[in-house]
Amino acid sequence: MNPRRAPDTPLGSRLLGTPSETPRIRRIRVQGLLTASLVGANIVGACVVAMLVTLVVPGPELFDSRFYFLNFVVVPVYLAIALIVGTIKGTTRALHSLRWIVEDREPTHRDRLAALTMPRRLTKMQIGQWSIALVFLTAVYGIVDPETIPKIGFTIAFGGVTVCAFSHVFSEFALRPAAARALEAGRRPDIRLGGVVGRTILAWILGTGVPVTGLMIVAVYSYFSNDTDRMEVVVSVLGLGSITIFFGLLLLLLNARAIVAPIRAVKSGMSRIEQGDLDMSVVVYDGTELGELQSGFNRMAEGLREREQIRDLFGRHVGHDVAAAALVAPPTLGGEEREVAVFFVDLIGSTELAASRPPGDVVALLNRFFEVVVDEVDRHGGFVNKFEGDAALAVFGAPRNLTDAAGQALAAARAVRRRLPIEVPECRAAIGVAAGTAVAGNVGARERFEYTVIGDPVNEAARLSELAKSDPNALLASSFAVAAARQEEAKHWAPGRTIVLRGRSAATRLAHAVDSN
Repeated sequence: MNPRRAPDTPLGSRLLGTPSETPRIRRIRVQGLLTASLVGANIVGACVVAMLVTLVVPGPELFDSRFYFLNFVVVPVYLAIALIVGTIKGTTRALHSLRWIVEDREPTHRDRLAALTMPRRLTKMQIGQWSIALVFLTAVYGIVDPETIPKIGFTIAFGGVTVCAFSHVFSEFALRPAAARALEAGRRPDIRLGGVVGRTILAWILGTGVPVTGLMIVAVYSYFSNDTDRMEVVVSVLGLGSITIFFGLLLLLLNARAIVAPIRAVKSGMSRIEQGDLDMSVVVYDGTELGELQSGFNRMAEGLREREQIRDLFGRHVGHDVAAAALVAPPTLGGEEREVAVFFVDLIGSTELAASRPPGDVVALLNRFFEVVVDEVDRHGGFVNKFEGDAALAVFGAPRNLTDAAGQALAAARAVRRRLPIEVPECRAAIGVAAGTAVAGNVGARERFEYTVIGDPVNEAARLSELAKSDPNALLASSFAVAAARQEEAKHWAPGRTIVLRGRSAATRLAHAVDSN
């Protein structure tokens, strides 16, 4: 059985598709999202740097003619080359490490490790590129005017932190399908991803801690710089503060969505299970404790499915009423006296039947025969206590109390007698019904026991079934059982002769069914 996925967006977003899509579509989707995330993060970082340099950070004016060649030739060319090379290098490295997804093969431990650590590796690559930009651009501007070094260095470092922060969040989102496939293939590799706490602290550091540190640096620089006036300080503080509020809040919101998405998936799955749909699972795509929560939910759902299968199998073996009673209270050896009705049915001529037919046909015939018996017994409130070769014993009034155990047993016997010639015409069966006091309970040893009914009604029903084989209707009951039944059922029976059944000392007055309706 393949459990259904929950919810409608199993990976937390419609942009990520579903785990069941083809490898080609998955590759296009991952490559497109990854490229967009890398390009978008770098463009945002370049815009932040441009805004800081021109409007916010105090220092030499960079619109001077000395910097035209750097501003309009060197910097744009460098940014274009770095963006193209970085994007191609990042996506190529990611797709090379995730080649097993495109090939749709089982990943190795190394493949799974690479998939789960890819966002971190791409972030390190971004750090390296912006470090090169920091050194190169600071140096070329410093050659023209050494006083620009603090301003250029600070703005590029600030922009690099912004890019790396968003690059990590976006690449983690884009690579979520790969993480899902990696985690689906086995246990989570032993890697240090920091967990939810580490992810939250990192978001705070990059979104709030670093920008606030930048404000402090600007304040210190302004204090020791003789060329900085009050207006420049005010503009710097307001500008950096605005950037901190906007990008810090955005980063925290993205981090919160990444944390909430797995929780929502588990919540949706739990709602479906509460509604009785146990064929449910969630996609495990998070490498932190949230992924363990998703895996735990799937293990819980699997355990519930197994429990239901065991309960169903247990009920089929011992009867659903017995199974329900055993689940409510621990079963113990022993029994109690109950007023019950017993229904015993046995095939006529089973020896000849087995000799004249292949074993497979005999088994199929018995299954059709017992299907009619079980259906009618269940419909009338009893349960089939046991199958004995080509015979079955049904009990009414234990373990479940019935208002008219005798009447329901008699009605079930007539219904079986009516259906068998129509649905299983290849065989005939004899039925005996008795009622009285019996002991119902668990019999056996502590290691192995079964629920059964022991007493004179059981023996009497078996003997009546044996006698019914020579009766034209193949259906006999004791007059005591008919007398114990309500009038609605008793009117369908007529008293017959009195006889001492084999193995019994007391006489039994027979009763015959006067009609089959």
